[in-house]
Amino acid sequence: MQAKARLFLLAAALLLPTAFAQTQISIGLFPDLDSHVNAVIEQFQAENPDIQVEVRVLQHGDHHTALVTNLATGSGAADVVAIDVGFIARFVADGGLVDLNAAPYNASQYQDLFAEYAWLQSSTTDGRLIAMPTDLGPGVMFYRRDRFEQVGANIDDVIEDWDAYVEFGRQVTRDTDGDGKVDVFLIADASDVARAIMRANIAAGDGVFFDAAGNALVESDRFKEAFRVAKEIRDAGLDARIGSWTNEWYEAFKRGTVATQLTGAWLLGHLQNWMAPDTAGLWGASNLPNGIYGSWGGSFYGIPEQSQNKEAAWKLVQFLTTRPDIQLAAFARIGAFPAVTSTYGDALFDEEIPFLAGQKARLLFAEVAQNIEGRATNPGDQIAEEIVNSALSQVLDEGRSIDEALAEAQRLISRRAR
Repeated sequence: MQAKARLFLLAAALLLPTAFAQTQISIGLFPDLDSHVNAVIEQFQAENPDIQVEVRVLQHGDHHTALVTNLATGSGAADVVAIDVGFIARFVADGGLVDLNAAPYNASQYQDLFAEYAWLQSSTTDGRLIAMPTDLGPGVMFYRRDRFEQVGANIDDVIEDWDAYVEFGRQVTRDTDGDGKVDVFLIADASDVARAIMRANIAAGDGVFFDAAGNALVESDRFKEAFRVAKEIRDAGLDARIGSWTNEWYEAFKRGTVATQLTGAWLLGHLQNWMAPDTAGLWGASNLPNGIYGSWGGSFYGIPEQSQNKEAAWKLVQFLTTRPDIQLAAFARIGAFPAVTSTYGDALFDEEIPFLAGQKARLLFAEVAQNIEGRATNPGDQIAEEIVNSALSQVLDEGRSIDEALAEAQRLISRRAR
């Protein structure tokens, strides 16, 4: 009897380490995603006691620079990585991320949960899914109510079309303190207007830069109109010529230097949390001008092929992306607009937002998100975007003609993005 008892205790002792063994995984993030993940990671670990998560954080640019290197060298990446939509095309072209549509992930089972366009953003033309959407950037225009009141402008009139928007810019761009220097502008950078137009009114079957057959589209009327409106704004001195994510950009929001900003709904969280909290009540949000719907940013979670803990990593990705409660927690905490459309009926969307003078802007964000048309990512999109941005700079900063700049861009894309 004693021998049997000793044998039982020995067996239990051998099983004990296994019962409490934990898989250690890491997740690589950039702000403000880290604020949200740190707040919910204990819940994930409580639901998955066999998994322990290490959170790694780098600034946005540093995070993506490191990720490019890690994926290229096959080492150093976290088990789960956050990816800004602006880098999706690069990782489609360069590889290094697991195809989540393949077994054992079978992510397509979740496709109907998400806004269609977000799912397509991280999908490839050959049917792969390189990352799961977590938040969206429905395109809107944030505007300073006080600047509109100062010139007697009505928001609905201003966004009627691009001509009305530019005309408002001529009224609002001025010297308000009498020191001889313009201190209020229509927008921070005219290039933001060009990018909004380029990504709107895309013909069925086409992508942003390529048609279904892979032919470049940058000499189309869509790109010419984008460049034309941006050039009109720049030539008239209506933009502050301030680049995004610079100290000057942050100061412009604090001081009311820009009357409007075309951007993603996510900017609200940044404005109220750290960029310009003292401007609460001075802002409003509207649709983009000319009745267009567009995407402006968004975040995704992918799993590097080099990960040694893909099963545990996939559990974390599912937790962060497919759970309505976790999506809503991110929306409430950091303003990350949910990619899961079932959340749009939540009472949170009907709440007034004090920072926007009581406007129920989340209803607007949801309406925009559900009207954006999706486009799969072409492997050549990254190169095409770099070339088009260079052409736009030549037009805005160097006085090059639109037709000439776009013709050269078309030639370069056709040669380099094969």
